[in-house]
Amino acid sequence: MNAFTSLLSFGSDAPAFTSDSPRRATFRAPNACTNSAATRIDPFAARYGRSLPLPLRAEAAGLSWQEFVAVYADERGPLRLRDWSATTMPAGRAAFEATIAVGDTIHTAAALACGPVAAMTAMLHDLGFGLEIHSFHRHDLGDTHVTFLLCGSGEHRTWVMGAGESGEESTLRAMIAGINRIHTSAQGCAATSKSAHR
Repeated sequence: MNAFTSLLSFGSDAPAFTSDSPRRATFRAPNACTNSAATRIDPFAARYGRSLPLPLRAEAAGLSWQEFVAVYADERGPLRLRDWSATTMPAGRAAFEATIAVGDTIHTAAALACGPVAAMTAMLHDLGFGLEIHSFHRHDLGDTHVTFLLCGSGEHRTWVMGAGESGEESTLRAMIAGINRIHTSAQGCAATSKSAHR
């Protein structure tokens, strides 16, 4: 099965990762997280019983679960991961392929790397999006994995969250959320800067 043949499954309730063989895994993004009641201290702890990273906990204090997801895991930005696949190669490397939407334009990307983070970083760079990961935290919650990243590009830094059926999927989703949040923040700063100079 070709990972790029079924873009209609994007955002469906279909499993996020399928395996065509022991050496190949395919990613299809599932739906966004569900809502929960508000909490005054840590929305993630209220929902899953595990604490957010301390700096993120302070930043997110008082948000409901719905508000937290809308801010830190919003997948509606200009960059969207449509499909992802990895094929194991010799010497601990893998050939990664992705279909990434940037606005209304669909791009195919490929990278040969030791892991998915390095591959996604290279693909994002090739598309003109720089991303640095300054802090990485992951929780395995059984059927769900959640990754929190403090990521940056240039002078912009932000916390983001990605959730998925595997650690790899949650990390990729967090990286995409990081680019989208940084891009939105940078546009807001540029608009504020332009209006301040008028």
